[in-house]
Amino acid sequence: MPLSRRTFLGSALAVPALTATPTPASAGSPPGDVVGKITVGYQGWFAARGDTSPINGWWHWSDNWGEPPSPANHALQSWPDMTDYANKYATAFGTLGNGQPATVFSNHDYQTVDVHFRWMREYGCDTAALQRFNPTGGEGPIRDAVTAHVRRAAEAHGVKFYIMYDVTNWTNMQSEIKADWINKMRAYTSSPMYARQNGKPVVCVWGFGFNDPGRPFTPQQCQDVVDWFKGQGVYLIGGVPTHWRREVEDSRPGFGGVYRSFHMLSPWMVGRIGNVADSDHFHANVNSPDQAECDRLGIDYQPCVLPGDLSRRHRAHGDFMWRQFYNMVRLGAQGIYVSMFDEYNEANQIAKTPETQAGIPVGSGFLALDEDGTRCSSDYYLRLTGDGGRMLKGLLALTAVRPTKPVLTDTPPVERDLAAGRPTTQSSQTQHYGSHYAVDADPHTYWESANGAFPQWIGVDLGTVAAPRRMVLSLPPNPAWGRRTQTVAVEASTDGSAFTAVLPATGHVFDPATGNTVTIALPAGLNARHLRLRFSGNTGWPAGQLARWQVWG
Repeated sequence: MPLSRRTFLGSALAVPALTATPTPASAGSPPGDVVGKITVGYQGWFAARGDTSPINGWWHWSDNWGEPPSPANHALQSWPDMTDYANKYATAFGTLGNGQPATVFSNHDYQTVDVHFRWMREYGCDTAALQRFNPTGGEGPIRDAVTAHVRRAAEAHGVKFYIMYDVTNWTNMQSEIKADWINKMRAYTSSPMYARQNGKPVVCVWGFGFNDPGRPFTPQQCQDVVDWFKGQGVYLIGGVPTHWRREVEDSRPGFGGVYRSFHMLSPWMVGRIGNVADSDHFHANVNSPDQAECDRLGIDYQPCVLPGDLSRRHRAHGDFMWRQFYNMVRLGAQGIYVSMFDEYNEANQIAKTPETQAGIPVGSGFLALDEDGTRCSSDYYLRLTGDGGRMLKGLLALTAVRPTKPVLTDTPPVERDLAAGRPTTQSSQTQHYGSHYAVDADPHTYWESANGAFPQWIGVDLGTVAAPRRMVLSLPPNPAWGRRTQTVAVEASTDGSAFTAVLPATGHVFDPATGNTVTIALPAGLNARHLRLRFSGNTGWPAGQLARWQVWG
């Protein structure tokens, strides 16, 4: 397992005080997919026995990957909320506080990645930086598989992504990082969701210049890699030491020219601050002069914001994270990097986390989000991230007071896909193209009814009576699926037996030029548990066809 990013630095605050904060100025880049946006670091590095992954082990869940995570064998500082996952993998921990089994997810399972990117879209995370450690060893095949999952999920949910190389413990990095980009990763820039800035595909290299044994590269080696990537026509971000500007503490000397040759700088912050006072100190003494130096050079500045180490009780029910958002926005930063989306190993995750000990394995010692006495919803730090993004973009006035309550009790819940992973029914199917493919979150699999036998129908059980407000119907996002019109009626039921017409048979155009997607608004006031789509025509094929059926409400 790579060395922890958290433990490089002990003091980090021993810097001279400044008498004034520089006036923010704008660097050269206009808004794009990283400038003016919220980027979240995405590890995507969890696996489990039984997930069919090539690693065939409990990757990053356990210290000994051959054995399931248990109280005596785990690599975690925090526990995930598993409510939204359809596929769960049993651990050797005891039951949760609510009596349910203690399970975890796997990133080799596409449904996991789809859930994560759905959260990103729902909560305003603009861009995901997919971490890519040395891909030439035993972890390479699963990292390749997860990268493919990320592309599919990003395209399905409209979230941008880019490759973020982490050079930790990568012995032959100088040559192998170039080969990996040319032979594998560069192909991903063809995705419409691959992040671009200033018209160039985005790449980040994290770790040059850090003063620790895991990154012993010389300035010359690092400069060669920087120059090579820039020669490839990319917009290059440097994940650099906290004290890059002065080349002290966590930075090796002699790397100043390397740091200043990136298009954007994103200094690391995890382990450097742990409370609001630390954040203010860094704002005055580190971030502000960093921003001034970047402005002077025309380099974009993307400081880190972190939710705080839950295991060390840093979070203060959101006050710590919000102070960082406030400080970085008033600084005039060009973008913000949230560290991290799914870092359960170091307890700095914004992804859903149990609200109380009811969702934590009994006796494990893990903390829930209510550790300081204030109950917080499992999605609280996702909601804070969304608000921070709105403040960065000027959609929310600059404020030192977090606008998000820990638990929302007086406003509507976040809209979600009520059909995701739910049981389905059908009038018929062709070959193996069953109705379950319409709700499996994979845009490339699909249901197809019996051919030449209209009408045909597909149904979904939402699990409880709900208030669906719109549906999104999709066919595979592939030009081979030519433009077609399908005639569809919508029916609803509360008990699964007596269905009533909700919308009459209407022709809907599916066009690959616009994503092969159709949105259907449902009548206000509709309440239903069961929904049916009744197909009575298709100009492109003599059957009902559906790759994704999303029911939002």
